[in-house]
Amino acid sequence: MTDLARPSPLGDHDFKTIVDIAARTAGLAIPETKKSLVQSRIARRMRQLGLSDYTDYLSSLETDTVEINHFISALTTNVSHFFREAHHFDDFAQTHLSHAAAGKLRFWSAGCSNGQEPYSMAMTVLRKLPQAAAQDVRILATDIDPAVIERAKQGAYSKQEIAGVPDGEQARFFERRADDMFEVKPELKSLISFRRLNLNAGKWPMSGHFDAIFCRNVMIYFNDDTQRALIEHFRARLRPGGSLYLGHSERVHPIEGSGFTITGVTTYRKS
Repeated sequence: MTDLARPSPLGDHDFKTIVDIAARTAGLAIPETKKSLVQSRIARRMRQLGLSDYTDYLSSLETDTVEINHFISALTTNVSHFFREAHHFDDFAQTHLSHAAAGKLRFWSAGCSNGQEPYSMAMTVLRKLPQAAAQDVRILATDIDPAVIERAKQGAYSKQEIAGVPDGEQARFFERRADDMFEVKPELKSLISFRRLNLNAGKWPMSGHFDAIFCRNVMIYFNDDTQRALIEHFRARLRPGGSLYLGHSERVHPIEGSGFTITGVTTYRKS
């Protein structure tokens, strides 16, 4: 590999090809206004591969399924924080954990990025249900990007990255390593299963239902039709009374007409 090659400016035809591939493979909707951003991110990936011609790179995507993952990763932003949009975790705790009887509970982080969201869910669970593992509480965490899934599995973060975790809980839930990274303790990891999943891939492999689904800052990448389809798929995967949490910028189509009731800011309950 080399980073010396410098791709030429992105032409309209190659930009349209990028838009088409992103829509076909991952349901992403990329507007013309994002052209310069797309050029920057794809060019960075091409430099890593030592390529300078967009046409050659895009042609390789037709047969290279591994590179497709890098392509989608380059076009999406894997940024997250612990307890981001704290009101969601407050509602999650109050609605699904405060009065939970013994028995299984199933939760899903759909678009888990580097793992901060599902680990925040797990910390919230253990605050309310210290014996969660014995009580059969499990969290599924999925993302389209296998690289971020691997990082999430490792569960190692810098001091700056765990700043959103209350000081008293940093010592409870994280172990400081020799390299000054903070690794999630086994009691949190044991509650979570990480899997790669393309939400736009058609039939999902899960067979059960969930009590709550977090899908935040994912919908913003999809077009209207994909958003509507996902809302319906999520509704079908939730138990009656189950919650769907979306990102603060994702006030999508009138969700009340899709079998949901608004119960808070970007917080929805299956009717």
